Amino acid sequence: MTSEQVIKIKGKPNAKQSEFFASRAKYTAYGGARGGGKSWALRRKLVGLCLNYAGIKCLLIRRSLGEVKSNHLAPLLAEYGGILKFNEGEKAVIFQNGSKIIFGFCSCDRDVLRYQGQEYDIIAIDEATQLSEYQFSIFKASLRGINDFPKRMYLTCNPGGIGHSWVKRLFVDREFNSDEDPLEYNFIQALVYDNDVLLKSDSSYVKQLKALPKRLRDAWLYGRWDVFEGQFFSEFNEELHVVDASFIPKNTKRFLAFDYGFDMLAALLIAKDFEGNLYVEAELCIPNLTLGEAAEAIVKFLGDIRVEYAVASPDLWNRRQDSGKSGFEIMQSVFAMPPMTPADNRRIPGWRVLKEYLSAREEKARLYICRNCSTLINSMQGLLCDKERFEDASSEPHALTHAPEALRYAVMSRFEMQNEERVDNNFTFLKKKSAVQRYLDY
Repeated sequence: MTSEQVIKIKGKPNAKQSEFFASRAKYTAYGGARGGGKSWALRRKLVGLCLNYAGIKCLLIRRSLGEVKSNHLAPLLAEYGGILKFNEGEKAVIFQNGSKIIFGFCSCDRDVLRYQGQEYDIIAIDEATQLSEYQFSIFKASLRGINDFPKRMYLTCNPGGIGHSWVKRLFVDREFNSDEDPLEYNFIQALVYDNDVLLKSDSSYVKQLKALPKRLRDAWLYGRWDVFEGQFFSEFNEELHVVDASFIPKNTKRFLAFDYGFDMLAALLIAKDFEGNLYVEAELCIPNLTLGEAAEAIVKFLGDIRVEYAVASPDLWNRRQDSGKSGFEIMQSVFAMPPMTPADNRRIPGWRVLKEYLSAREEKARLYICRNCSTLINSMQGLLCDKERFEDASSEPHALTHAPEALRYAVMSRFEMQNEERVDNNFTFLKKKSAVQRYLDY
C-alpha cells in the first residue's frame, strides 16, 4: 500500500457509533442493549486503527474462538479482503502495512493465562459481561508496549452475565477503587433506537424485543442494568427497597450480621422495628483481615451503637488446627465485640426466607437497604442464579456473594426466633431458644 493510497471504510456511523469512534479514553465501553450496532462499530474501529498506525498490534476477544471467527473474521474478510489476509497459524488478519488483529478467546480462567505476559497496543473485548473481573484484570495488564501507539481497550456489553457487576460498577455507576482513575473510563449507551440501519432493514426487531417478558425487555430494549435474565434476586427493586436513612423508624433495636473470609469481611448493621421489618442501616466490607483484625474492625464500625447480637457463619465455631482455638473464640475475645451467635446457614431455605422479606405486598416490603450500602445493593443486583440449582445463588462472581450471605444469616436469625417448633420438612428450628434469643423475642 503506497502512502498516497486511500482506503475507504464503508458505512455511515450513527451518532452513538461516531461517539464511540471519537473516544480517546483508555477504557471505552459501548452498548447496553440489543441491536445497538456494537459489533459493526468495533470492527471498524479496529480497522481504522490498523490503517492509521502501521504495525499496531490488536487483540480481539470473545468467549470462544468459534464465536470470534463467525462474528468478526468472516465479515472482515468479506469487507476488507483486498487489504488484509488471514493467517491461520497466528489466528490473525494481517494488513499490508504490518498491522494485525489477533483473534483470541477466554471462556475460563485457564484460557486467560495464555495472555499473561503478552503485550498488545489495543485490546477489544466483545460481550465483556461474559468475562469475570479477574479475567478483565489480566487483559488490562497486557495493555502495554514500548512504542508510540495508543494503548486502549474497547469493550462491547449488554446487561447480564458473570461480568455484569464489574462492568456496571466501572462504566455505569462509575464507582471506582483507589487504584482506578475515573478519567480513564468512558461509557457510551447504545439502544436499538440509535441504529437506523437495523430499524429500516428489520422493522419487526423492536416488536420482538417489546414482546419479551418484562425483565428481559427492560434489559435488552431499554438497556437497564438493574434487571437482567439470570438475576438471582428478581424481587429486588431499587425504587422500592433502597431508602434514605430517614426512612428507618425511630424506635428500633439493632443487631449485626456478618460473613467472614480472609478475602472479604462483609458486616451489616441491621435495625428491626416492632412489626418485624428489617432495615440495613450500614455496611462494612473490607478484604484481607485476620479474625482478630476483623473483630477490631467491627468494633470500630459500631462505635457507640449497641447491638443485641452478631450472627455469623457457624464454621467460625470450628476449632482451627494452627491455634487450637475457634474463630468464635478469637473474635469474641476482642474487647467490645458483641455477643456472637451461629447462623442457620442452609442455603436454599435461607434464600427463600430472604426472598420472602423482599417480596412486595401493597407496595411495601419487609426489608429495606439504606442508600449508603453500595456493596450490598450492587451485589443484590448482580448476583446470578446457580446453573445447576436454580433456587441457589451462584458462587461466581465470588466478590458478589459475601454481603448477600450476611443478609441471609440476618433474616434467618429473625425467622428462627419467630418459630420455636419445627414447622415442616423444609425448615428446622431450635426447640429451645438461647438466652440471647429469649431476650430479643419482643
